[in-house]
Amino acid sequence: MINRVFLALTALMFFAFGLWSITDPVGMTAQLGVEAGGVSGVFEMRGVFGGVSLGAAALCALGALQHRFEFPALCFIGAYMGGYVIGRGASFISGDTALASNWYFAGFEAVMCLIAVFLIVRTK
Repeated sequence: MINRVFLALTALMFFAFGLWSITDPVGMTAQLGVEAGGVSGVFEMRGVFGGVSLGAAALCALGALQHRFEFPALCFIGAYMGGYVIGRGASFISGDTALASNWYFAGFEAVMCLIAVFLIVRTK
């Protein structure tokens, strides 16, 4: 039951972020101190932040609604958020700078990864 609640809440979060990123990619990235530059900047922001997040929302929703998708969705969240943690760790080690909001996202991603891994281990 806790797995499905976690996946449902995660689906809502991904949906909201994906919708925001699809409809206002420049405003979304500006909130993070990022400028979408170059000829394809906004095009890529819609795809990477918007489309991927909406796809993640769909998988998490499937996991919340159908038992056979529950474990794959948890594994996805662990891998996806874990990838962010690895990337943020590399930035930290490299001495990159970021806004406080970026570090809040990093903390959120780490917590999401840990919860997903905990639920995966608990499920097995």
